Order: sequence, then C-alpha cells, then structure tokens
Amino acid sequence: METRKEIDGRAGGLMLVLCAIWGLQQVALKAAGTDIAPILQLAIRSGVAAVLVGLLMLARRERVSLGDGTWRPGLLVGFLFALEFVFVGEGLRYTTASHMAIFLYTAPIFAALGLHWRLPAERLKPLQWAGIGLAFAGIIVSFAGRGGSTSGDSSMMWLGDLLGIAGGMAWAATTLAVRFSSLSDASASVTLLYQLLGAFVILSLAAVLMDQTAVRFTLLSVTSLAFQAIIVSFLSFLVWFSLLRVYLASRLGVLSFMTPLFGIGFGVWLLDEPLDASFVAGSLLVLMGILMVSGHEWLRQARGRAPA
Repeated sequence: METRKEIDGRAGGLMLVLCAIWGLQQVALKAAGTDIAPILQLAIRSGVAAVLVGLLMLARRERVSLGDGTWRPGLLVGFLFALEFVFVGEGLRYTTASHMAIFLYTAPIFAALGLHWRLPAERLKPLQWAGIGLAFAGIIVSFAGRGGSTSGDSSMMWLGDLLGIAGGMAWAATTLAVRFSSLSDASASVTLLYQLLGAFVILSLAAVLMDQTAVRFTLLSVTSLAFQAIIVSFLSFLVWFSLLRVYLASRLGVLSFMTPLFGIGFGVWLLDEPLDASFVAGSLLVLMGILMVSGHEWLRQARGRAPA
C-alpha cells in the first residue's frame, strides 16, 4: 500500500520557494497593470502555460480522450478557474496586492464548508468551526476599520477586496468540482490543461468585452508575463503536484499558509503598499482562522504530543 511521507527538509524548502512564488504573483500582476491590464495578463499567461503543459503531455505520450468522461467536468473546472481570475484581475484594479493575497486565500474556508455539506467524512470539527468564525471576524474587522478613508486610491478598495473574496469562493468551487467528478482520478496535467485552456478562452473574451486589450511591451510587462506563465502557471504547479504524490497533503496545506504572508511582504516591499491597523488586525484573524481550518489535524496531533 502506497503511503505519503511526513514533511522533511526537502519538502519544507520547496514549499518555502513555492509560497514565495505564489505570493509574488499578485504583485507582478499589479506592478505591470499600467502596461497590460491584469485580466489580459492572466489570459496570456494561461495560453502560454497551456502550450507548455500540452508539450509536456506529448513528451510523456499522455492523451486527453473525450471518451474518458473528463470533458464535461473539465469544461466546468475551466470556467470556474477562469472566473476566479476574472475576479482577481478586476479586483487588482481597485485594491492592493497585499489585500488580494489575504482575501483570495480564504478559499480553504469555502472549500471546507462545501466538503462539510457534501461528505459525511468531511464534517467540520469544533476547532474548524471556530477557525471559520475567526476568519469571518477578521474580514469584518478589515472592512469596518477603513470607514473613514475617502482618498481616490482607497475609496473603492472595498470593491477590490470583495472581488478577492469572490475569487476565493471560485477557487474553492474549482477544488470541489475536481473532487466530486471524474477529474479526481485524472492525472494532474490533464486537470491543469482544462483549467488553463478555460482561463485562456474566457479571460481573452473578457478582456475584449471590457476593452482591456491595450498592450505596451516594456521590460516590466514582459518580465511579469514570463514569470507568471513559466514560473507560476507551469513550473510551480508541476512541483506542487509532484510533492502531493510523495508527501501528506494535509501537511503541505499547512505550509502553504505562508503564501499570503509572502504576498503582504512583497506588496509592502516592492510596491510600497500601505498597511493600516484594521487590515493588519483583520489579516491576523483571517490567517489564524485559515490555519485552524486547514491544519486542524496537525494542530490536534501537535497538542497531543506536547508535554504535560
């Protein structure tokens, strides 16, 4: 019987790099947004990454067959994946990369609620319910604390933050669609290809309909696109899926908790984004809640190993 390993130094180091990459992607989108609209950036990166995944599948002699029952859920997953990035792309026009990094990563909260509703074996534990309550309290604190802000740059930030939460919900819906369909037994590259193709088609259409097709190729915009397509959408996900085949998913999920922390840090460092007190307090509550939901098993085991 195949078993998954506990986290070792190799896995911990790779997860540190992956979380830094994932935390930087919102910053890259935001930084290049004046040259290429975020939605168009996401469409281009998805198309390039889809070609790379397709070439990899050809090299592996891996095929996608319409007769394997994956095309219907594949269309749904592609749509949901694209919807997530429509929310992210539009949200970054109004809010900061730091805020997006936090609110997008509420996805585990919504995924846990969906699993609780659908699967008896995934019923939420008291610690997880407490984490969900803490995370939503953090969202309220973050929104409520900025009521007096009326500057041009921040008066619509609440809309961008709401779109970030909507992106987290779409991400969770994508996870659930994979879990409850034939894609749960498909290879990671097949699932990723459906997601990337769906994102490329829908985001390209959205960019046209929203009149966000203007492109100005600069060193920053080209570097951002290359980073997102090759590093984020292709290489990082291949490494992630390879880790999932070897190590315990629950432990990897706890380590991915570092991603929004990197997102905030990079946003403040590279984009000089401000951090108001309400956002910092709310973010800490959200992150603690996510950790309680995603890492409840690890927290319970750690508590059980603690000396009396």
